[in-house]
Amino acid sequence: MVAQRLEHKVTDKGYVPVYATGVVEQPWSDYSSTDHAVWAQLYARQREVLPGRACDEFLAAMAAMQMDSGKIPRFDELNEHLWRATRWRLVAVEGLLPEETFFGHLAAREFPVTWWIRSPEQLDYLSEPDLFHDLFGHVPLLMNPVFAEYMRAYGLGGLKAVGQGEAALQHLARLYWYTVEFGLIRSAQGLRIYGSGILSSAGESRFCLESEVPNRIEFNMERVMRTRYRIDSFQRSYFVIDSFEQLFEATRPDFTPIYQRLRQCEDLPAGATVPGDVVIQHGSGEGWDAGGDV
Repeated sequence: MVAQRLEHKVTDKGYVPVYATGVVEQPWSDYSSTDHAVWAQLYARQREVLPGRACDEFLAAMAAMQMDSGKIPRFDELNEHLWRATRWRLVAVEGLLPEETFFGHLAAREFPVTWWIRSPEQLDYLSEPDLFHDLFGHVPLLMNPVFAEYMRAYGLGGLKAVGQGEAALQHLARLYWYTVEFGLIRSAQGLRIYGSGILSSAGESRFCLESEVPNRIEFNMERVMRTRYRIDSFQRSYFVIDSFEQLFEATRPDFTPIYQRLRQCEDLPAGATVPGDVVIQHGSGEGWDAGGDV
């Protein structure tokens, strides 16, 4: 299939994403010198920002993958490292995928990577995931066996959720958002980043750990699945796990009774704390019980 660039289109509903289901060949020879320069600039910026902020597992995986820092990596070369480590592989796609298609890829240990990269004018913000976000932010941790299994379990869970209604899919999307995209992890040195949306953003890499604005809340799966989020600003709440094993164990139960319970609960604002939350103090790994601020 010939690669196309799919982002948004204007409809009577407004500015909406265009979905495609096809897998394409990475058009590596078609990347321009500008495309490679954008990759190199973003890569260098994040590699400067992330030491002391990204989790050790991510930094170790980046080293093991040997991504090219000066030009866009070839997916087939990265697949050799991934396959040896965890039996995952990358597939090139044109943009956002429908939910069921996305879940199917994850369940098959395939991670979809958008083939195109942002323009120089979009270095700091892009409304849709591009190659840099997908490849730099998401892919390295697929070298970690436990995180890779969490991703596969998420895909399998997503396929089960497809037949359980829109609410179930919404709750599952929130779990992905607050873990895979914007998760923090506790380490012996303090809080660290593992979420790809943060790892690929220079501004949010600093904001999530160093600003006093956001809440940093200990992970509780049902709490996470009730929490709304925004895609057009830095997060106002981050959820903190103790380990990737904790995430993997959280996906083991059948989610059907969880979805049933959540249907009886109100959604929570993105920036709220509620009774029962353990909020991590700014600049430390210690927590305190929240009294609630809905």
